[in-house]
Amino acid sequence: MTMAEEENPKEVASAAAPAENSDEFVDDAVPEKIDDNDEEQTAHSGAELEVASGDLDSGKTAEELLEDDIPWIERFKQVFWTYLPLGFVAFGGPQAHVAILRDHLVVQRNWLDEDQFTELFAIGQGLPGPTSTQLVVSTALARAGPIGGLTAFFLWNLPGLIVLTVCGVLIATFVDENNPPWYLIGLPPAAISLVFKAFYGFGMKLDKLGIILCLISSLVAIMINGSTPKIDPLWSQYIYPSMLACGGILSYLDSIRGTDVKIFGKTRRVPGKPYGTYKSASKGWDAESDLTMRRIGIPIWVGAVIWIVWAIVLAITVSLVGRMRRNGETPNPYLEIFEVMYRIGSLIFGGGQVVLPMLQTEVVPMWMKKDAFLQGLGLAQSMPGPLFNFSSYLGAVYRGVPGALVAYIGLFGPGVMLIFGMVPFWARLRHVKWFKSALNGVNATAIGLVGAACVILWEGAVTTFADAMVFMLALCLAVVYGIGAPYVVLTGGVFGAILHKDALGLGQNEWCSLGNDL
Repeated sequence: MTMAEEENPKEVASAAAPAENSDEFVDDAVPEKIDDNDEEQTAHSGAELEVASGDLDSGKTAEELLEDDIPWIERFKQVFWTYLPLGFVAFGGPQAHVAILRDHLVVQRNWLDEDQFTELFAIGQGLPGPTSTQLVVSTALARAGPIGGLTAFFLWNLPGLIVLTVCGVLIATFVDENNPPWYLIGLPPAAISLVFKAFYGFGMKLDKLGIILCLISSLVAIMINGSTPKIDPLWSQYIYPSMLACGGILSYLDSIRGTDVKIFGKTRRVPGKPYGTYKSASKGWDAESDLTMRRIGIPIWVGAVIWIVWAIVLAITVSLVGRMRRNGETPNPYLEIFEVMYRIGSLIFGGGQVVLPMLQTEVVPMWMKKDAFLQGLGLAQSMPGPLFNFSSYLGAVYRGVPGALVAYIGLFGPGVMLIFGMVPFWARLRHVKWFKSALNGVNATAIGLVGAACVILWEGAVTTFADAMVFMLALCLAVVYGIGAPYVVLTGGVFGAILHKDALGLGQNEWCSLGNDL
């Protein structure tokens, strides 16, 4: 990549990839649909070969692309400088994090196309652990290998990790969760606006079947969150992965309609026509090129070993601590911390708020009082980065800095290990026809969870008319003017601070009171 390409990747990518003959993501805040003629032309066009990272180079063979790939050190620098600021501005929870990452990696830098990004997002949804962190690791892994993935992971978590560890050691209350300070008041509605933008952008790419699957998953997710006590919200850790699997199966079954398939050794024609639209695999990621696998740097057999190691560690720690407790022995406190966090991290799908009830059950009152737990939770929710950083606070309150590090590694460990083990399989299988067809349904179902987040998170983020004003400003900046996510969040924070009750004091009436007055 030249210096000009690094300085303005959007402009270069737009010039190199005309929309009429490529299924590459069009450089815009909201992608446009490709009509049927364009899709047919894209599916049969092999004249241009994409590089897996999104850097385009037409008219070259797979071997030439491998030879001309950007040096690893340059790609690592790109990963470092891209993810460094994100740990400071990633407010708003997992779905807002996904929106921020999409803006940076798909829209601004064109490292991935829309399909690749949503596939990695869907994989994170289907694995235990923090989804947004897994998306950070997988996207950086596909760019600069294992070192790039680990570097992005630490950069993403570093600010929240440091602050929460210090606060846990000092047992200090910096933020009242019921009365956040003026400098944080505008951040939640600004961050939520990015979730709406991401959902709209994802939704515009869906076909008819995708819209149906998206709608169903949205309705189910909203129902789960609004049906307590009939439906326990913790059921989501089983229902969400099941929905993703069902979406993939339905999409595959739809893709074989109108084709000949072998059933019990006999070739039969499946009646009907596909309801969805199925594109061929992106050229830079197909079997003709090993560029993606070379960049990832993890063979498939190593990925399988990672999965085995994860299962062995889980079995050993759970059985060891369980046996000590049955024998009336007191486990080593650091082993206890690791076992609790590793077990929870291996069971929670989607991360975020779902992990909180299990954490509270395990640590209150054994490790700390409920007040200390809630104080740390309020602080964790005001910090950028994943809510899983809360683990460092809990460990620090219980056993100081060493406890914070053990808890941090324990809770994040399973999700990070599993995404490292899964990405090599994804990179190799995504060009296979049946796998590609199934991913269409998995992607659409995962996008539906983003839509549900728009509804669920809105109520918590927009509580006053001032919040609604911040939301509208941020949404306009992000969608209409294409302003980058960090600047949108910061602008929302400044605007919210100006409207705060301790400043201008405007728009402070409760938003929900509008319905009571009508």
